[in-house]
Amino acid sequence: MLAAALGTVFEWYDFFIYGTLAAFFGALFFPPSNETAAFLASLATFGAGFVLRPFGALFFGRLGDLVGRKVTFLITMLIMGVATAAVGLLPTFAQIGWWAPIILVTLRLLQGLAVGGEFGGAVTYVAEHAGSGRRGFITSWIQITATGGLLLSLLAILICRNSMSPEAFASWGWRIPFVGSIGLLLLSLYIRLKLHESPVFKQMQSEGRTSKNPIKEVLGEKRNLKTVLIAIFGAVAGQAVIWYTGHFYSLYFMTNTLKLDPSTAYIYLTIGLVLATPFFVVFGWLSDCIGRKWIILTGCALSAILFIPIFNGLMIYGNPRLAAFRANHTVALQGADCVADQSIVTQLFSPAKTTPCSKAKSFLSANAVPYTVVPGDGFGLRLGDRSFTGFDEPAVKVALVEAGLPLKADPAQANAPMMVALLFALVFLATMVYGPLGAMLVELFPTQIRYSGVSVALQFGNGWIGGFAPLVAASVVVSTGDVFAGLWYTVIFAASTAVIGAVLLRETHTSRL
Repeated sequence: MLAAALGTVFEWYDFFIYGTLAAFFGALFFPPSNETAAFLASLATFGAGFVLRPFGALFFGRLGDLVGRKVTFLITMLIMGVATAAVGLLPTFAQIGWWAPIILVTLRLLQGLAVGGEFGGAVTYVAEHAGSGRRGFITSWIQITATGGLLLSLLAILICRNSMSPEAFASWGWRIPFVGSIGLLLLSLYIRLKLHESPVFKQMQSEGRTSKNPIKEVLGEKRNLKTVLIAIFGAVAGQAVIWYTGHFYSLYFMTNTLKLDPSTAYIYLTIGLVLATPFFVVFGWLSDCIGRKWIILTGCALSAILFIPIFNGLMIYGNPRLAAFRANHTVALQGADCVADQSIVTQLFSPAKTTPCSKAKSFLSANAVPYTVVPGDGFGLRLGDRSFTGFDEPAVKVALVEAGLPLKADPAQANAPMMVALLFALVFLATMVYGPLGAMLVELFPTQIRYSGVSVALQFGNGWIGGFAPLVAASVVVSTGDVFAGLWYTVIFAASTAVIGAVLLRETHTSRL
C-alpha cells in the first residue's frame, strides 16, 4: 500500500504542478494581447491533459490486464516524469512564439495519457492485496494520493515563491518545481521496482483465464458496458466535478476573482487540505462498515446544495470590499456586437478581441465586475448614472475605483479562519465522494477486465467531465458576467449523479474479488 501510494502521489504531483500554476502560465506561453484570453487558454491547456486520459485508460488498461499491474504503472510513471521535467525546460512564447503553446499542449497530452493508466492500476493492485473487510480502508490511501500530489505541488511553489523575489520567480523560479520532479521520478521508480505482481492476477494468469481482448470485453459486451456507464454517471461524474472544483477552481477563484495574493491563497488551501485529507481514510473505513453507495451519493447531494453558498462565503470573507461593491453596482454593456459576442466559443478561440465590447468584457471579468448586456446601436457602457461611449479602459477603471471597486484584496480585511473553514468544507465533501470510490470501482468489475474497467470508468468521468470543470466555469463567468454562474456545471453533474446512482448503482462492499 505504501509503495503504490507514494509512487502515485509523485505522479499526481507531476500532473498537478501545471494546474497549480495555470493562471500564472497565461502570460508565459500564450500571446499577451488579452489577459482573459490568455487565462482561458492556460486553463484549456490544463484541460488538454484530461483529453487523452480515457485513451490512456484504454491503452494501459488493456496492457495491465494482459501483462500485469506492476509493469504497466512503471511505464506510466516514466512517461509522466519525463513530460513534467520537459515543461520546466520549455522556452516561453516570447522566445519561440507559437511553438511554446504547441509543445506545452503536447507535453500535457502525454501527462494525460500516463495518468489515464496510473490510478486504475494502483487502486486495482492494492485492492487485490486487501481482504474483503478492509478494502475500502486500504484503497482510500490511494484516493489520498491525488490530494497529496496537489498539496506537494502547493508546498513546492510556496517555498519557491517565498525564497526569491516575484521577478525572479516569474523569470526562472517557476521552472524549479518541474525540473525538480526528476528526483521524485527516480525515487518512485526505485520503489515501484521493489513490488511484486498482484496475487489475484498471478493466480488468474497461472490458470490461463486472462482476457484475450479486455477492451473489447469492457466496451463490446452489453453487461460490462452497462456497468461502465452506470459507474461513470452514477458515481464518477459527481466525484470528478466536486474534486476539481473544490481543489482547483477554488484556487483560481481566490487568486483571479478575489485578487488574493497567491501565497496567501496557497496557504489557505494548504491548511484546508491538511485538515480535510484524513477524511478520505475515514470514509473509506466507514464504507467497509455500512456500504459505499450511500456515502458517495450523500456527498454528491450535499455538494450540489452547498457549493454555490460556499463560494459566496469565500468572496464575503476573502474580499469583503469586492462583495460589497458587487452587491451595489452592475455595469450595463450596450451594443449589437455585445449581443453577438456572448458565446463561450468566442471567448476561447478569438484571442485578438478587437471589438470594444470584447475588450470591456475581458476587463470587467478580470476584475470580477458584474455586467449585463442589452441590445442597442453602437457600443456604450453605463455604471450607475455615468455613461461612456466606446471603451476607454483608464476612464472606466477610475470610475469603478471611485465607486468602491478594490483592484486587490486587502489582507487585513480577510477572515483567515473562515476562509480555511470554507476550503475545508469543499475538500471534506470531496473526501466523502472519493474516499470509498476506488474500492467500489474495483468491486464492480471481474478480475480479467478489472484494470481496464476501473481505468475507463474513472478516466472518462474525470478526464472529460471533471477535468474541464475549471475551464467551463471560468468561460461561463466571462460569457455571463456572473462569477458564480460557472459553478452550475458542478451543481448539475453532482445532482444528476446523486439521482442516477440512487436508482442504478448497486452496493458492492460485500463483494469478493
